[in-house]
Amino acid sequence: MHDRDAALTDRQRDLDRRPELEAASEPLPDSYRQRVVIEHIRPEIDGGRFPVKRTVGEAVVVVADVFADGHDVVAAALQDRAGSEDRWRESPMEPTAPGIDEWRGTFHVNHIGWHGYRIVAWVDRFMTWRRDLLLKHGAGQAVAIELLAGALIVREAAARANNRDGATLLERADALTEDTPPAARVALALDDELVRLMAAYADRSRASSSSELRVWVDRERARFGAWYEMFPRSAGPDPSRSATFREAACALPRIADLGFDIIYLPPIHPIGTSFRKGPNNTLIAGPRDPGSPWAIGSREGGHTAIEPGLGTLADFAVFREEAERLGLEVALDLAWQASPDHPWVGEHPEWFRHRPDGTIRYAENPPKKYQDIYPFDFDSDEWRALWPGLLDATRFWIAHGVRIFRVDNPHTKPFRFWEWFIDRIHADHPDVIFLSEAFTRPKVMRYLAKAGFTQSYTYFTWRNTKAELTEYFTELTQTPVAEYLRPNLFANTPDILHAYLQHGGRPAFEARLLLAATLGASYGIYSGFELCEARALKPGSEEYADSEKYQYRQWDWSRAGNINELICCINSVRREHPALQQDRTLQFHATDNDAIIAYSKTSEDGDRVMTIVNLDPHHMQHGFVDTPVDADGYTVRDLVDDVEYTWHRGWNYVRFDPDVRQGHVLWLPSGARG
Repeated sequence: MHDRDAALTDRQRDLDRRPELEAASEPLPDSYRQRVVIEHIRPEIDGGRFPVKRTVGEAVVVVADVFADGHDVVAAALQDRAGSEDRWRESPMEPTAPGIDEWRGTFHVNHIGWHGYRIVAWVDRFMTWRRDLLLKHGAGQAVAIELLAGALIVREAAARANNRDGATLLERADALTEDTPPAARVALALDDELVRLMAAYADRSRASSSSELRVWVDRERARFGAWYEMFPRSAGPDPSRSATFREAACALPRIADLGFDIIYLPPIHPIGTSFRKGPNNTLIAGPRDPGSPWAIGSREGGHTAIEPGLGTLADFAVFREEAERLGLEVALDLAWQASPDHPWVGEHPEWFRHRPDGTIRYAENPPKKYQDIYPFDFDSDEWRALWPGLLDATRFWIAHGVRIFRVDNPHTKPFRFWEWFIDRIHADHPDVIFLSEAFTRPKVMRYLAKAGFTQSYTYFTWRNTKAELTEYFTELTQTPVAEYLRPNLFANTPDILHAYLQHGGRPAFEARLLLAATLGASYGIYSGFELCEARALKPGSEEYADSEKYQYRQWDWSRAGNINELICCINSVRREHPALQQDRTLQFHATDNDAIIAYSKTSEDGDRVMTIVNLDPHHMQHGFVDTPVDADGYTVRDLVDDVEYTWHRGWNYVRFDPDVRQGHVLWLPSGARG
């Protein structure tokens, strides 16, 4: 019995080893000879699932951990190519510090659309030989054999080189073996030209390569721009009716003169009459009440039609052409919902959610109710028809010259829809910009940005203290979030009139303008902000009283207390100073008063702007600011009023009286420190 058990045990052992033995008999792949490890590449979003984002001309700084076994010298290169290119461009990577195996390289993107990058690394036999040769020679050891070994390495490189460089390398190989003093031959190993040639024809037969990662490259407007939101129907001569687009075009010079880049319009489509909302969101509308533009669709058409009160497509073309003449780009609202009167409700009832009694369910965001809106059902059995229908509606407006869209509530639609939708648009029109209006949970906002949205609304409106602003904008600009989420800082919207503005008077509007326009390369205001309009619907509400969402509003744009001049000045400063046209270099600086916040931005060419803001709109505040300039007796210039101040290294005194000024926007001289 014992012998039988032993035989069974031996047999089982053989069975257990069979996969190992079979594997050992198979030829090992060449990749097993790759000795260099490449890991922890950044930027890298979710293991390469999503691209990082840049705009044309920006740099991509790539960092990775690169190392090999043993003590051989490692070399690494960063390769990049535009999406349409087959060949890789290459630039060297360098260690960031001795002994930590971290490498850094940089490339620039110069074309809109997809861009790829990867890292290639290998054991550098020549540089390893050169290092060891110098160590032995310096220690007084004999190096004749080492010189012969080096000559062989150089000859191998000559075989890989072109005719001219190959001949040069052969000459160098011969020189390494000539009967000359070892010191002379060692000096040859130090020759810069030999090092250059050997790097050009390095032995990469066993090189390791990372997988290809992606960059999505947008045009400059995706990174930098000032948005102005207006209701064109309120921009006419008669307050009792909608303005036409031709009439609204007369309002554009004022907006252009304020220095804005983008004119954003709420939905311009026909508005339904069923359950139309009246003034201040009342449930009963009068016969002349225009209703909410977000209740899209009537018998006059849906998402590809113009609200009759605004005119026709030809009138819209006139408006857009006038905007472009003035240097403004028109952005339209994409709101994937319909009024009960939308043609699609009758033509495609299966595209909407139904209640148990068979009726279509209107939109709700408890406790808010939107009786005048039906949301689309993206999970319906007919989703394969719904999705292309929405895509075609967007392409319609692209065909009519629109290249920027603000997307309403994207977080209530499937992420996969947006990945598919934006990818399809960008396949034909990579210059199109999508702004995500998603005031929702942070991870949802971030995922929408990963899924393809060019810009994102933020929590800026609700960040009002020094601690809140510092923490939030450090997250947005100094963490991996900055690689894919571009913030757009709207100081107000038709839905959001924060209590800070309601109760802070003109100084509050000045402070929020300074913050939005200098913390963010992209920012926006909704019309009325320049007039310091602060009337809320009721205490505790962020809704505007007599909101333009439900009625026509005419404004006196020159009324007392406006901040037109400040807006014009700040927008001019933003255009003149590259430091304010990006977000990645934002740095906060210490102050000894928590009512005062200080921060700076620096451009690649050395332009540096420091902003200091009094966050208290009610009281004079003063204190000291730690200024990032390593010099004594230097001059700073306020870019708002062109006043110069002599400051000194370290801490400098500031004072802000709300009746006089709410902040400084200072140009700093060279010698600034991080």
